Amino acid sequence: MNSFKQFLSVSAVALGIFLPMSGMAQTTSESPKAQASQQASLTDGEIRKVDLDNGKVTIKHGDIKHLDMPGMTMVFTVRDKGQLTNLKPGDKVKFMVIQEGGKMIVTDIQPVR
Repeated sequence: MNSFKQFLSVSAVALGIFLPMSGMAQTTSESPKAQASQQASLTDGEIRKVDLDNGKVTIKHGDIKHLDMPGMTMVFTVRDKGQLTNLKPGDKVKFMVIQEGGKMIVTDIQPVR
């Protein structure tokens, strides 16, 4: 039992030393959400097909940098089908896609005005 207490004490000291330093490493004043959006930015695309019933959209898109994916045309599942109601083939869009459970999911899609 003494070994376990020593391990816990050493671990607590080590965490106390390293945790304050990790807070100093972040030198920007941006919020975590703003930093995440820089890493995963919106991608330019053009709607090719909208399948409202199944919540899918076919988009010809540019490089998806945060997923290291080259430009191509592909079908995406949309998290919120309501985002598809005002889209039609030919519309230029900016969209956010994530990889979740092996699927590419569009979490945000905005028409370009």
